[in-house]
Amino acid sequence: MKIAVLAVQGAFIEHEKMLSLLGAESFEIRQKKDLDQEFDGLILPGGESTVMGKLLKELDLFDALQKKIKEGLPVLGTCAGLILLAEKLSNDENVYFGTLPVTVRRNAYGRQLGSFYAEEEVKGVGKIPMAFIRAPFVESVGKDTEIIATVEGNIVGVKYHNQIGISFHPEVTDCTKIHEYFLKICQDANSCDMIVTNRKTEEVGKGHGQRRSVGVVEGI
Repeated sequence: MKIAVLAVQGAFIEHEKMLSLLGAESFEIRQKKDLDQEFDGLILPGGESTVMGKLLKELDLFDALQKKIKEGLPVLGTCAGLILLAEKLSNDENVYFGTLPVTVRRNAYGRQLGSFYAEEEVKGVGKIPMAFIRAPFVESVGKDTEIIATVEGNIVGVKYHNQIGISFHPEVTDCTKIHEYFLKICQDANSCDMIVTNRKTEEVGKGHGQRRSVGVVEGI
């Protein structure tokens, strides 16, 4: 299992440490050639979403990563990562990848609050510590987007097919449950890809066999 971590800005090292604790291999995406290797999932860390969005374009990473996400690559977006994935921002005209059908509010708790801590349930994960740092939250969700976590009535975690977006920073706590959850999604997606590939190989093999049989008959 190999996970790519966007490392142009933000709290990427903390995610790498979490993955290492769980025995998962990771590498940093800093430039376009880093995308040449194969990987099973992508983490978009917290940081400054405006800076990250700008660097993604300047480093020619944006289109390739957006394409991979749209094609089903599992992705975990935390805090700024959630903003990068969001289809719409209610208090910012910018849109980045736009692959996650949600409307997100940046700095939703206000700059003065800064950061806070909570412990709440995440569907499919359990009760976990949540560290919020100038956090966004989700104001509304689109079709097929599942709400997986709320805090004080605000949506702070969503899942849409291969995409997970959360408002908080699991990587700055001692709890590895979110990363375990994400790795399981990556593993399941990888298993599905292998099954599809094997089926296609079998179909091609059968097709070749049929053509060979016809060739023998025609030769006769």
